[in-house]
This record gives sequence, C-alpha cells and structure tokens, in this order.
Amino acid sequence: MNLPNKITLTRILLIPFVIFIYVASFIPYGRFVSSGLFMIACYTDFLDGHIARKRGLVTDLGKFFDSIADKVLIMTGMVLIISVPLRGAVAAAQPIILTSICMIIMLAREFIISALRQIAAAKGKVLAAEKSGKIKAAVQDVTISLYMLYAAFVADTELLIGASNTANAVINIILLVLLVTSTLLTITSGIGYLVRNKGVFVEKKKYDNVEDL
Repeated sequence: MNLPNKITLTRILLIPFVIFIYVASFIPYGRFVSSGLFMIACYTDFLDGHIARKRGLVTDLGKFFDSIADKVLIMTGMVLIISVPLRGAVAAAQPIILTSICMIIMLAREFIISALRQIAAAKGKVLAAEKSGKIKAAVQDVTISLYMLYAAFVADTELLIGASNTANAVINIILLVLLVTSTLLTITSGIGYLVRNKGVFVEKKKYDNVEDL
C-alpha cells in the first residue's frame, strides 16, 4: 500500500473517532474536537490525491479506496448534524427536513455512481472521480464542517444562545445556502458523470455464429 492509500485509510480510521467524540456529551468541548478531526479527515482527501498525482502513485485501488472514503465521511457528517439536535434558542438552526432531503439526494447520487463504477469494473474499466465531483465534495466538506462548528459553539460554549436573533438568522441563512448549493452540485455533477460515461451501459452484441456478422 503506497503513501496516498495509507492517507486514505487514515481518513476512514478517523471516522469512528469523529462519531464517538461528537455524540459523547461527557467529553469537554467534544464537538470542537470532533469538528477538528472531521476537518482533518476532509483535508486528507486533498492530500492523498495531490501526493498521488505529483509522485505518479495513482492506482486503481487508490481510485476506488478514495471514492469509498469520501462517501463514508460525507454521510457520517450528514447523519451527525441530523441525529444530534441543537439545544437552546437556536434549535431551529438545524433544518431536519431540509437536511434529510439533501442527505437522501446525496445518498441516491452516490449509490447510482457506485453502481456505474461496478458495471465499469465488470468490463475492466476503472472510473476515477472527476473535477466536478471534487468540487462537490469540497463544498460538502465545508458545509458540514461549519454545521458541526456551529453546533460546537452552541453546545460547548453557549455563546450563540445569548446572541441576537439577527446574528443567528444570518448564520442560519449562510448554512442553508451552503447546504442547498452542495445539494445542487451533487445533482449536477452526478448527471454530468452519468452522461459522460453513458457508454458503460452499452452492451456489446454477442454473435452466436459467423453468419450473424
């Protein structure tokens, strides 16, 4: 296993710690720590790809491994911001219904793309992530990181509970815009990926005998 793949593995290994520390209310400033670990895991997504391209270490295993790690990390973040409610005056800052819809869309997109890659793999092809997908992932990383940090400020410092309604409203609008933007990028990048790789779904005709040629 080369260095980029080891970094990708590190991203996967960080996920259980992100989950446990985020939900463990008995850990002082746990959500800040969890948010930090999540952002480190997000950074490794850039780091492993950068090293792989710069050093010529791009492998089929790395392409597959990186894609799986990205999906698990994003879905982990989405589930956390949905399942662990914010308390106090800013509870409305957690848009459960909207976030749930966005997560369903993101999950559907990832399942569809995963199915496409499995079909391609069966035909001896490996479909790597595209630039649009990387941009989508970056926006998702930023969005989830900010949601987690917002929850950390509320739960661990309570600073925002005493803040003005205007301040909280502005923060909520920014977070919602980022959430909707990341969802739209998820849809557009997914459609683009399917269109550009539609040839994977084309079945080659098999001829039973020479006369059919």
